Amino acid sequence: MLTNPSKESTQFINSLKRAGIQINNEREVIERLEEAREWHYAFTTLAREGKRIGIWFAATAKTRSDQLQRLFAKYHFSGNAEAAFESSLVR
Repeated sequence: MLTNPSKESTQFINSLKRAGIQINNEREVIERLEEAREWHYAFTTLAREGKRIGIWFAATAKTRSDQLQRLFAKYHFSGNAEAAFESSLVR
């Protein structure tokens, strides 16, 4: 389903999935991030507001907060992006 696996945004989405995050409407997320000038901002907006358009992220039993923290740091998200993402997760 990954349209351009060499794009950093697509690698990030793939990493989220390996970390146990379920993504509803994944294709739409990937397309929007690939089109965005600033994909970090686009991702944060989708995580916060995406439910209105059928995009949501959910934690699974495999999801660990420390793993998400490392992942957000690896992809150079600003400040509290990881905490905001975790608070928006469907549980």
